[in-house]
Amino acid sequence: MQILVNNPIQDTWIFAIILLVALFIFIKPRKITELFPTSLTTELKGLAILMIVLSHIGYFLVTDSRFLWPLSIMAGVGVNLFLFLSGFGLTASQMHKDLSVWQFYKKRLLKLFIPFWLSLIVFVSLDIFVLKLTYSWQYLAQAFIGIFTHADLFQDINSPLWYFTFILGYYLLFPLLFSKKRPWLSALGLFLAGYLFVYLQPTFFDFVLHLYKIHIIAFPLGVLAAWGISKIKHPELIEKLSQGWRAIGYYLTLLSLLAVFIYANYNSGIGGNPDKEQWMSIIAVIAISLVFILKKIEFKLFYWLGLYSYEIYLWHWPIMYRYDIFYRFMPAWLATLAYLIFFVGLGYVVSKFSGLIINRMQKKTN
Repeated sequence: MQILVNNPIQDTWIFAIILLVALFIFIKPRKITELFPTSLTTELKGLAILMIVLSHIGYFLVTDSRFLWPLSIMAGVGVNLFLFLSGFGLTASQMHKDLSVWQFYKKRLLKLFIPFWLSLIVFVSLDIFVLKLTYSWQYLAQAFIGIFTHADLFQDINSPLWYFTFILGYYLLFPLLFSKKRPWLSALGLFLAGYLFVYLQPTFFDFVLHLYKIHIIAFPLGVLAAWGISKIKHPELIEKLSQGWRAIGYYLTLLSLLAVFIYANYNSGIGGNPDKEQWMSIIAVIAISLVFILKKIEFKLFYWLGLYSYEIYLWHWPIMYRYDIFYRFMPAWLATLAYLIFFVGLGYVVSKFSGLIINRMQKKTN
């Protein structure tokens, strides 16, 4: 059900101020021992899921798109940021552990599918028994193997799951194309595979190809970035660059990157040329990633969101749209804050439960 917001601009200001204050309350100095450590990628995942959730609220859940604007305009950047970080993380891990294809699938696909299946079982059950909705057996069979060919926010069981099919394709291809000696060649192969897929335009995916077209660069770019960053051996240079007279250039660089990020989001070309939309989104991803690499503080709020970003992605839309528990009772700004807190808590529970299941399954297969 869509939500009516009585004071969209006022509620946006209240939410934005509280979010900004909370962001700077929960900060601490960053010890730069690595250029792009896991803690940093987790923060970026937190930022990405925040972009996506706020966009889904501002442009689809509420009837007035002035609510949360301009915080709500960055969903595409959030998705590309997720893809970029996935490519980066898989590559960085594989360069150190070098898992076989079977070992990779056993480890990575379980982590992908178990939380996904949990959310799907819950929502299918609730939709059928509470809302009396019906789904064909074919639709459910495709859903449980991770194939989603529509992204209708109001009709599909969980429309953001078009992304699950997309990232699943990369997970299946990655260990087959990855070369530890030449990760740059792996990145090229993954890009060409994505490009070929959208170029061939398989009719089975007609209703989601427009989404795939604007997201085929980010994952291979993450693979390429992991290879490039592995060549940089002196992350302490950031400390030196931010001291003395060099600090002027350091802070001007940060401000310039933030300006590029804001410009790319405001001029994203959404709904126009797919190539322009994709490249503006990629520019925004690169700019904000560099900001996070260069910054000397940690945003714990982003980190907490990032820890459970995948679980939040899987659960947020059906809960807010079909089973709203906050907007009907609270002002929009308060309900939005309540949902963010609720989703972190839910993500924690789902993550722990999924972890128990995964550990038991891995023990049985060892």
